[in-house]
Amino acid sequence: MRFSKDTRPKGVTDRETAQLIAEALPWIKNITGKTIVIKYGGAAMVDPKLRADVMADIVLLKTVGVNPVIVHGGGKDITKAMQDAGIPVEFKDGQRVTTEEGMDIVRTILAGKVNQELVRALNEHGNIAVGVNGVDGGTVIAEPASPELGRVGRIKRINGALLQDLIDADYIPVIASVAIGNDGGYCNVNADVMAGKIAAATGAAKILFLTDVDGLYLDFNDKDTLVSQLSVDEASALIEGGTLSSGMIPKLRSCVDAIQGGVSSAYIINGTIPHAILLEMLTMSGVGTAVYVDGDDADNAGHGPIGNFASKLLENKAGLQA
Repeated sequence: MRFSKDTRPKGVTDRETAQLIAEALPWIKNITGKTIVIKYGGAAMVDPKLRADVMADIVLLKTVGVNPVIVHGGGKDITKAMQDAGIPVEFKDGQRVTTEEGMDIVRTILAGKVNQELVRALNEHGNIAVGVNGVDGGTVIAEPASPELGRVGRIKRINGALLQDLIDADYIPVIASVAIGNDGGYCNVNADVMAGKIAAATGAAKILFLTDVDGLYLDFNDKDTLVSQLSVDEASALIEGGTLSSGMIPKLRSCVDAIQGGVSSAYIINGTIPHAILLEMLTMSGVGTAVYVDGDDADNAGHGPIGNFASKLLENKAGLQA
């Protein structure tokens, strides 16, 4: 026998829990049936507890009708593996110099170790995730970005058919940032850039970049300069202005590319905040920085392709407003 008092969460009443769920309903209705790309990285991918929480939040989104797509890198694991193998670790303009020997390690770590760990973490909730990389089905085609960078690739084309098949079959694609080169070899591509391109190719409604900071700062040393929202034109001006940190530039550029490719809004959020994805997707205030289409705003951004049930919700909403 158990008593009711022993089963309640400490500090939270049943009524408070029900109220929180009810308040999330409008936000759930707004995103159900839509594809959301999540670029996963930073401490949220390394720390086991954070990783488990993020995976659970993604499963929750899937359960309420969202179609999550995960794109990941694995820089810290790659660096360690290269150091263990005695291969020099070198960066130029924020990009990892990748020799043929280094590319073997990149592929092994990204497509093997990291990808399978994420798939396994998701599949603890059921067989719902499938690990792929840009080589599978020729999903991501790249060309060498620069002779100085070796096997670093610049994305030329996204073939989204395989990803769409997985989405339509109710799987969560987990995509490692390895591409097939136009010369038949493997390419190491920036995961932020890949996420933006995949979001555009899959008709995603939103894209989220998980980082270790709270969002975009105009001056990182001044915490009052954290930007809540900005338009795509304002984002482009900041990129061209040359004042941003090197790590933030590819994220913000990928936000711009995704929106110019048809994605409604993009978000840079701190993945170390518990349930950051849910806070951004299912609450009024959100967390981090939102980039939106000019003339719109992040809360009222347009809609991507949606499922049958979600379309019924929108039809009902349109009828009530008529």
